[in-house]
Amino acid sequence: MDKWVKKRKDLTNRLRRIEGQIRGIQRQLENGEECEAIAAQMAAARKAMDKAFFTMMSCAMSQELEKHAVMTDDMETGVEDITRILAKYA
Repeated sequence: MDKWVKKRKDLTNRLRRIEGQIRGIQRQLENGEECEAIAAQMAAARKAMDKAFFTMMSCAMSQELEKHAVMTDDMETGVEDITRILAKYA
């Protein structure tokens, strides 16, 4: 599980950035900014959240695989590749 320590730290940082984006959207709403500008920021926050979700799904897949077999480097690379592909098209 040590390999996930850095990924969890990265994920925590990503969620903090998303939190900042959400606060920014709230300020936009309070300031009466244009709906299209607000929607663009919402889309960016949603995309960031999707990427965070797929990172967590990668963790879940790896944990499940480790329950049933020793995780090889090839298997880990495969999980990471799947996660990258899912995040790209989310």
